[in-house]
Amino acid sequence: MLFDIIRSIHSGSEESLKLSIAVALLSIPIFLLALSLHEATHGFVAYKLGDPTAKLYGRLTLNPFKHFDVIGFVMLMVVGFGWAKPVPIDTRNFKKPKRDMAISAIAGPVSNLLLALVFAVLFKLYSESFFSPAFEEICFSAPWRLLGIFLYYGIRLNVMFAVFNLLPIPPFDGSRLLLAVLPSHIYFKIQRYERYILVVLILLLFTGILDLPLSFCIEKITNLYMWIFSIPENLPYYLLASLIM
Repeated sequence: MLFDIIRSIHSGSEESLKLSIAVALLSIPIFLLALSLHEATHGFVAYKLGDPTAKLYGRLTLNPFKHFDVIGFVMLMVVGFGWAKPVPIDTRNFKKPKRDMAISAIAGPVSNLLLALVFAVLFKLYSESFFSPAFEEICFSAPWRLLGIFLYYGIRLNVMFAVFNLLPIPPFDGSRLLLAVLPSHIYFKIQRYERYILVVLILLLFTGILDLPLSFCIEKITNLYMWIFSIPENLPYYLLASLIM
């Protein structure tokens, strides 16, 4: 995101800079949709399991402003990883607190993987245009190629959001899954250090230490979507390259 723009500025390539800015702008609506669906799904599943807290706070909505977190958004634009404002859940309202909390937690990442599936279907339909004579002229236009990049990042950013939120550390969804497997006293001891853990995580992201394992998972899952729908893996790179040539 921002790092890509900075690198483009240093490279002196005007085309590369324009493309980096375009990708950053295209990513914003995808991110807002992804985080809204993610948090609303948490709240909806919790509501169905007996906890009305998210509903009472007006969080069962796709309105991104209800779920917007400034720091999480800045982190996304700067380092490429971000988060939303967590949906409030009161486990005392669950019949089986540990089980129901785990189900509510996993619902968010699952919703992003399903949204990535929708984008993959659309990207598959889009990819067919490159083999259709009817689209031969429009395929060479910049707006049409930007649409392809938008659909590809719809897959990639939703996969990223799911992978990132499955990290087994507070305050992410993966840590909520620990509640189902760890003794309560150990889990709540870990929760006490949530702020410090988040600071360490941000430092690891800024230094790039987590880039390799996270990028590996994101790349593999994204490529799996491409493989399932028989989308040429080189199509996104072709679209990106064609816009800076």
